[in-house]
Amino acid sequence: MAAPLHTTIRSATRELVIGSDRPFCIIGERLNPTGRRIFQDQIKAGDLSAVGRDVKAQVEGGADVLDINMGVPLVDEAELLAKVITMVQGLTDLPICIDSSVVEALEAGLSVYQGRALVNSITAEDERLEQVLPLVKKYDAAVVALPNDVDEIPMEAEKRLLLVEKIVRVATQEYGIAIEDIVIDPLAMPIGADQATGLSTLETMRGIRERWGMNMTCGASNVSFGMPGRHELNGAWLAMAMTAGLSSAIMDARTPSVVSAVRAADLLLGHDEWGMAWISRARAAQAAQKAAEKAAAEAALAATAEPAAT
Repeated sequence: MAAPLHTTIRSATRELVIGSDRPFCIIGERLNPTGRRIFQDQIKAGDLSAVGRDVKAQVEGGADVLDINMGVPLVDEAELLAKVITMVQGLTDLPICIDSSVVEALEAGLSVYQGRALVNSITAEDERLEQVLPLVKKYDAAVVALPNDVDEIPMEAEKRLLLVEKIVRVATQEYGIAIEDIVIDPLAMPIGADQATGLSTLETMRGIRERWGMNMTCGASNVSFGMPGRHELNGAWLAMAMTAGLSSAIMDARTPSVVSAVRAADLLLGHDEWGMAWISRARAAQAAQKAAEKAAAEAALAATAEPAAT
């Protein structure tokens, strides 16, 4: 088995090292207008107040990185993405994953980012590699890569691994990008559409870990799409995937049950020394619950109190 590789990204003041032998990296997905009509309407009206609320909620939920996607129809995505990245850098020191299918938007975001970003994403398509990899090299970023090409999203693990091999060859040999700066998305697919896809993705992860030791990420919520009990499925999936080498995921950090599943897996896999992070998290939750109970009791008492004499 290949030794685990480490991918380093940074904000202006904080460095984060991603690795399958380190605590799991939670990439908060909330800064994305896809499927959020009200958020899209607010952005079109120039109202970015929801960005601040989403940043706060994800940071409090335990995100290690924030994924920022500003693909809003009929809006200048490059200008908007640069504006939001600049705004977010003023709200938190978490590193940023710059997420766009538009090359001009990626460059606009990279040009204003103060740190070492994670770029989301490339595929094995020749055109996409030629468009994005020069930017990754120019701005000394790391990049998420998906093993699909112009023809298909392969269902078989071995076909995905062949495309990973192509991505690694092109990125390292033609563009001089270090292999540790390539984070593979092994393509987590909806389990409700085809139960075999989960097994195929896990097999792909094990193959990547054994052949290259590369870091991996995925869209965690993809697995449970269309199914009931999505949080339970996502949490179980992530814990299983971590045993196969998954080292990060783009996920909703506002979901305590899924975050807890990841942190429990960290502890059980030996990535939480002496369980200190788990214990600290449990104590913080207990303190928050006691504070909430006290506040509720005080509010109830105030509501039943006699009006003051006049």
